[in-house]
Amino acid sequence: MNNQLEIIKGIHPGFILERELKKQRLKKGSFAISLQEFPQTIVSITKGKRKMNTSLALKIEKALGFDEGYFMILQVFYDIEKKKRKLNTPHPDLSKLRDVLFWDTNIEKINWQQQKNAVVKRVFERGNELEKEEITRFYGKENIDTILNAS
Repeated sequence: MNNQLEIIKGIHPGFILERELKKQRLKKGSFAISLQEFPQTIVSITKGKRKMNTSLALKIEKALGFDEGYFMILQVFYDIEKKKRKLNTPHPDLSKLRDVLFWDTNIEKINWQQQKNAVVKRVFERGNELEKEEITRFYGKENIDTILNAS
């Protein structure tokens, strides 16, 4: 099991469950009902939209013949990987940005690279000088000029 864990460490346990259900030719709905769970619970987990919890993991492991704790170990490794990705993602100094500037979203969940254009436009439309300076420092003057001139 340890060798296999090294290979799949960081993958959502639902994806492993999905693969196993296909391998054993089990339908998610009927499998869920056999565990006395709602089918949408299993579907959400297999899509990676929901965490695996301990009681469900134990039921699944018993039904599919996995070692006890297998899916919870995968969940923990997935959570660790997710947290590491978040910590390693560069972002501006959030102490220099007012929360009110991003009133409609959680500032901690902004993908600063993917939403660069929207962030720059918002800060330069509604931000103060300190916020504009921080966003310019973070993205660089050339990127800021390109984004603002394209508007």
